[in-house]
Amino acid sequence: MKIYSWNVNGIRAVINKGSFADFIKKHDPDILCLQETKAQQDQAVIDLPQYEEFWNSADKKGYSGTAIFTKVKPISVTSGFPDNFAKKYNFIDEQTRDAAGEGRVLTAEYDKFYLVTVYTPNAKDDLSRIPLRKDHWDPAFLAYCKELEKKKPVVFCGDLNVAHTPDDLARPKENEGKKGYTFEEREGFQNFIEAGFVDTFRLFHKGKDHYSWWTHWANARARNVGWRIDYVLVSSKLKSKVKDAKIHADVMGSDHCPVSIDLDL
Repeated sequence: MKIYSWNVNGIRAVINKGSFADFIKKHDPDILCLQETKAQQDQAVIDLPQYEEFWNSADKKGYSGTAIFTKVKPISVTSGFPDNFAKKYNFIDEQTRDAAGEGRVLTAEYDKFYLVTVYTPNAKDDLSRIPLRKDHWDPAFLAYCKELEKKKPVVFCGDLNVAHTPDDLARPKENEGKKGYTFEEREGFQNFIEAGFVDTFRLFHKGKDHYSWWTHWANARARNVGWRIDYVLVSSKLKSKVKDAKIHADVMGSDHCPVSIDLDL
């Protein structure tokens, strides 16, 4: 099973460039998770009859949003955090209600696992969303995945908006303490690892120069001055089932590129 994740930074723009159709034709994912769709489902004209589509669009037009395109029919699909979960983990206050209305989480239940696509809130240049990340979002998302894991193993993927280690960005010293590379954000990611989730890409690839996002400035993508902030993580029970993990830096159309795993179930 080929599972792909891609922050498209606007699905309509990627479609208009022809990049989306080319990507589907070449890679033919069994399941494709999207982030930052920036559209409602009826705003994006996509002719892919082989896929069933599920969308969680943001309340705000042209902003955020997630989607799942799947050839494998899911048992169920849940948008956002379930109400009972939000109450249980005190995920209801002004900050988190804002994030919860941004279409950032979409969960599909399959026979042998749960699949969650996530678009983690950006900390912003002024780091004003660090409290949201540290105190609410990161711990709540981890708790949600662990709750799902009580029933079945979990695969979660998406733009987590953090470079975990110095190897995950081209210029760690220059970006120390800046959004995407603060102590708080990196600690939030490390908590996933300590809770037993596996960063699949690092099972097969070590070291630097493996990036999934590049700024538009200074020809950064051509020079590969980037960040690895898009991930696929799996429950430890699935670790041996992951046969490959890749970053598809040659796929254009967005400032992010797709990432994928081959899962042998």
